[in-house]
Amino acid sequence: MTALDHTPTILPLELDGVCFEAGGTRLIKDMTWRFTGDRRTIVIGPNGAGKSLFLRLCHGLIAPSQGTVRWQPGTEAARHQAMVFQRPVMLRRSVADNVDYALKLRRVPHRERTEIIDRVLHATGLKRLAHQPARVLSIGEQQKLALARAWALNPQVLFLDEPTASLDPAATHGVEEIIDAIHAQGTRIIMTTHDLGQARRLADEVVFINRGRILEAAPAKAFFEAPENDLAQAFVRGELLWWEKGKDNRKQQGKWKEQGK
Repeated sequence: MTALDHTPTILPLELDGVCFEAGGTRLIKDMTWRFTGDRRTIVIGPNGAGKSLFLRLCHGLIAPSQGTVRWQPGTEAARHQAMVFQRPVMLRRSVADNVDYALKLRRVPHRERTEIIDRVLHATGLKRLAHQPARVLSIGEQQKLALARAWALNPQVLFLDEPTASLDPAATHGVEEIIDAIHAQGTRIIMTTHDLGQARRLADEVVFINRGRILEAAPAKAFFEAPENDLAQAFVRGELLWWEKGKDNRKQQGKWKEQGK
C-alpha cells in the first residue's frame, strides 16, 4: 500500500461537552477530548461503559444530544475516515466486489479500483479468496475483509470497534498485524477493546471510560504501570468488584479534560 496522499489533515478531532441520551437516560456524559497526531489510541472500559457510543459519536453515525464533535474546519472529514465494527456486514457478492463497492461509493475511477483491490486483498491475505462469496468466509476472514474495505479508502482516521471480540487467538493475531500495517501507512487508529493484553500490544495511548465518562487517559506505558484513577487501577488488575470503587469520579474526569490532546 502507498502512504497517505497530501490531502489536508482532518485532525484534530475535538469533542466539547458531548452528551448523548437515549430513552431518557444519559449514556455519554460531558465528554471533552482532543485527538491529534498519528498515534494508536485504545479505548478501554467495561461492557456498557459507552465505548461503542463514543466511537459512533466521533465517526458521525449519531449526533450528540448536547455539545459538539468537530474536525479540522474546511476539510472533507466524512470522506477521509472509516469505521470497522465488531460484526461487519458483508454484501451478497464476492470478496473483491465487497471492496469494489466501497470504492464505487467514493467515486474512485474504474481504472484505479482493480489495482487498489488487488493490493488490499494481498496485504490482508485474502487474495486467494477474491472470487469467493463474502458471506461464506469465516468470521476472522470477514473481519479481515472489513479491514481491507476500509484500507482501500486510504482513510486518515480509522475507528475500530472491538474488531477481534469474536475471534480466536490466531485470527486475532492476523487482524492485529493488519491494524499495525494500516497504522504504519500513516492512518490514525482509534480503537475500542475489552482485551487488556491487546491494549498493551497495540496502544500508544489509552483512554479509560466508565459509565459514559472519560476517567483517565495517558501514554500506554504509564497507564499500565501506574493508573491513577481507582476504577482504572481495579480494571487493570482484573478485579470483579471494581465498580464498587471510585465514589467521586467527576473531579477526576475534570483533570483529564484539561489534559486532552
